[in-house]
Amino acid sequence: MRIAVTRETDANESRVAATPDTVKKMKALGAEIAVEPDAGTKSGIPDPEFAAAGATVTADAVKDADVVLKVRRPAPSELARYKKGALVIAMMDPYGEDAALKAMADGGVVAFAMELLPRITRAQVMDVLSSQANLAGYRAVIDAAAEYGRALPMMMTAAGTVPAAKVFVMGAGVAGLQAIATARRLGAIVTANDVRPAAKEQVESLGAKFIAVEDEEFKQAETAAGYAKEMSKEYQAKQAALVADHVKKQDIVITTALIPGRPAPRLVSKEMVASMRPGSVIVDLAVERGGNCELAKAGEVVDAGGVKIVGYRNVPGRIAASASSLYARNLLAFLEILVDKTTKALAVDWNDEIVKATALTREGAVIHPSFAPKSAA
Repeated sequence: MRIAVTRETDANESRVAATPDTVKKMKALGAEIAVEPDAGTKSGIPDPEFAAAGATVTADAVKDADVVLKVRRPAPSELARYKKGALVIAMMDPYGEDAALKAMADGGVVAFAMELLPRITRAQVMDVLSSQANLAGYRAVIDAAAEYGRALPMMMTAAGTVPAAKVFVMGAGVAGLQAIATARRLGAIVTANDVRPAAKEQVESLGAKFIAVEDEEFKQAETAAGYAKEMSKEYQAKQAALVADHVKKQDIVITTALIPGRPAPRLVSKEMVASMRPGSVIVDLAVERGGNCELAKAGEVVDAGGVKIVGYRNVPGRIAASASSLYARNLLAFLEILVDKTTKALAVDWNDEIVKATALTREGAVIHPSFAPKSAA
């Protein structure tokens, strides 16, 4: 069994799909590991460290590879180098990407999308969305603090007192909860909101105050899988009115709201931005899905009347060493269910619920029921 770890071709991607630690553990599974040169350079892992762990560093890493580990979906130019039937494991970003999925099917690879993992106990250790969102929430606060022209904690000095910054976190999923915890550790006064009723207790357990319109729709606003439902226009209007009054009093706003497969919900209007004091900061973690803030621009820090709107792409990649370490462990755990421990060979169980939930393409076709062409479905 040959496993390849590639260098990411996306200029915005600084993470890598393996670390020296996971290389050693993959070798224990009976695999031969090949790593492309400079695959881990942006994550602070030089080629000699992969070599010391037992990997072969070679430009031909993907040649004859049975498994290819990546961070992002392979580009068509990469697929041409993969052997037919190779397992490609990555974050595939499949929603609305029919052409890309067809390209992988036509390339003859078996593609697995790590972000489609089912929410079951067995899959928790493989959960790339949680591991990366956790770091994004942390980094969002650090980025906000860097852009904010004042201190976050209250400081009492001989020259006077510096008041604590007020931080409002919109969306209390994994990223939001980590943002709350980080802002609290830095001494800010933190409030937060979310459309899921269960989030209130989580927010308050971290020492933040919960802000939401708690009507009947709010009480039913969570799917069985634990995701937020898209709210009605009426509820959004009521929530917007409550939030608008709250936002204008804040120093830092961090937005984290995402709905799988849909554009990011709009939470902060340009009027709300205009109501904030000059020097305030908004960090939009949903900017790559259209943004929660109306004025956010992907890859930019926008100055709107003195309010800075931070829209960095790939926020987990801004702390690439930590993000790569967690992501590589997620991939290792997923890989372990695909390998027969006795024969040390690939043995994919196509009836396994994790495999069925994540497999996108196989034998030249898109097989996932959510993405297969309607005629095939």
